[in-house]
Amino acid sequence: MDSSNKYWFPAKRYGWGWGLPARREGWACLAVYAGCVALVFRFLRPVTSPVMFAISLALLTAGLIAVCWLKGEPPRRRSGS
Repeated sequence: MDSSNKYWFPAKRYGWGWGLPARREGWACLAVYAGCVALVFRFLRPVTSPVMFAISLALLTAGLIAVCWLKGEPPRRRSGS
């Protein structure tokens, strides 16, 4: 990893969006997201509360996308190297 690269999430090689984290902070952010998703699955069962379950996952995912947008490489369509 290049030490001058300050992006937490590099752009994907193909397509649009971000790949796996490139820095420790990105991995921590992804771990927090995964932990929060696990908590939602544990405490908000989709069978008993489908609306709250969907809203919770949507908000968590929107938060992750916001972090990727702010701390990742600028997104653009890529077609390879």
